[in-house]
Amino acid sequence: MSPQRSVVANIALSLDGRVTGPGGEYDMGWIVPHALSAGARAHMVRVTGPATTALLGRKNYQGFAGFWPAVAGDENAHPDDRTFAGWLNGVEKVVFSTTLTEVEWDNARLASSDPATTVRELRRQDGGDIIVLASSSVIRQLLDADEVDQLSITLCPELVGGGARLFEDGPAGSWKLTDSTVTDSGAMCLLYDRSREE
Repeated sequence: MSPQRSVVANIALSLDGRVTGPGGEYDMGWIVPHALSAGARAHMVRVTGPATTALLGRKNYQGFAGFWPAVAGDENAHPDDRTFAGWLNGVEKVVFSTTLTEVEWDNARLASSDPATTVRELRRQDGGDIIVLASSSVIRQLLDADEVDQLSITLCPELVGGGARLFEDGPAGSWKLTDSTVTDSGAMCLLYDRSREE
């Protein structure tokens, strides 16, 4: 039997725990200078490299599909962005949506069940890590079901003062810091492994 696949939740957070700003779900400009720093780009390549499945909510799927496919072949793009784009084009992508009826990106499919059920099914299949890319609603559902093995957080040195939070009241749990990198923008790329009682 193959070893169980790890589930990694990747997200950027402000110092006050926000995933969006007070202007609504698309108020994320405060993330951009930190996501574009060399350290954050290298962290993204490092954390996605072992993954063979990416989980995306509808909004991130549509945003990613409208931008990343062409970056892989763009000679003017940052090398880490090209690496990430090439990985993203080739990886299995599972999209959670109640409104989409089809997805057109190569190797993408619509999920037929909720995130926790989907992850349990994926864990039974061969493959590398399963990574959730910046989809906070999917991450919340997986955290509630205790189906996240590693948190990959880019902590941005910003207090945005309002907006959606990643962590609401819910199940408690312990995590162990396994890696940290400070980027040239002052953001911290943090990796936490879930601590579970044996």
